[in-house]
Amino acid sequence: MKILVTCPPMLGRIDSFRPIFESKNIELIAPRVVQTLSEEELIKILPEVDGWIIGDDPASERVFTAGRQGKLRAAVKWGVGVDNVNFEACKKLGIPVTNTPGMFGEEVADMAIGYLIGLAREMFLVDRGVRAGQWLKPPGKSLSGKVAALVGFGDIGRAVGIRLGALGMTAQVYDPYAQIPENLGHCKKMTFPEGLENADFVIITCSLTPETRHLINRNSLALMKDGVQVINVSRGPIIEEAALVEALVSGKVYAAGLDVFEQEPLPLDSALRNFDRCIFGTHNGSNTVEAVHRTSLKAIQLLFSFLGV
Repeated sequence: MKILVTCPPMLGRIDSFRPIFESKNIELIAPRVVQTLSEEELIKILPEVDGWIIGDDPASERVFTAGRQGKLRAAVKWGVGVDNVNFEACKKLGIPVTNTPGMFGEEVADMAIGYLIGLAREMFLVDRGVRAGQWLKPPGKSLSGKVAALVGFGDIGRAVGIRLGALGMTAQVYDPYAQIPENLGHCKKMTFPEGLENADFVIITCSLTPETRHLINRNSLALMKDGVQVINVSRGPIIEEAALVEALVSGKVYAAGLDVFEQEPLPLDSALRNFDRCIFGTHNGSNTVEAVHRTSLKAIQLLFSFLGV
């Protein structure tokens, strides 16, 4: 039996998981993946494997069909986001598939707050200056008393909301399914885009769905106050990047902290690279030693269950 792993965080620590596969006499296929494999690469590999632990790869109907015509019998999406996985195709093809929800809300929330503080105090701009021999002292923004528009209130969003309270901030929560606990009195549920003009920061933690794709666009950006700062730790296409670039040029958006992009890795010719105050990541919010370990073990457990091993 063979299992393919294409999730970069898991691949980064793959040696610690090899004994689990070896104990079941399963051959582990662990290609070198920067962010994702292409459809063509997957179509070539999948017919030869029995199971697949998916990263952010294009897990399309075409890909699953090719796998099903070979040996592929089951798949697990590593992590929470499933926008890249065609579940309907799996159902049609008889391929059991699931994700691993609730694994790293705390870790991604930490990353969101890191971007928040980094932008508010321009920490990364100062760091770059010191490295270049400059002694910059830009005036930052105090966070206590500020308002965050928190888009998404699932596992990650709730964890961000708790942290915002600790910073003395209030949160306008945009999530039609949100249930706000009584102990989070600083969080108020609102209907998007109601009240966007009040937000000093916009923090995106929601899933990518047809409804949220390009939710942050020219129209919603126009409603925000001048100098707003935008943070995205969920999925790149929730922001219309061309509109964000325009807003950064005009000053409507002062700066952005982006762990994710519409195209990943961020293209070398992306106009986003022109803004020194912006902070960029590598879709790495969940990647801590502890989170990768527990999520990978969960993915392995689920896949083994599907395969009956």
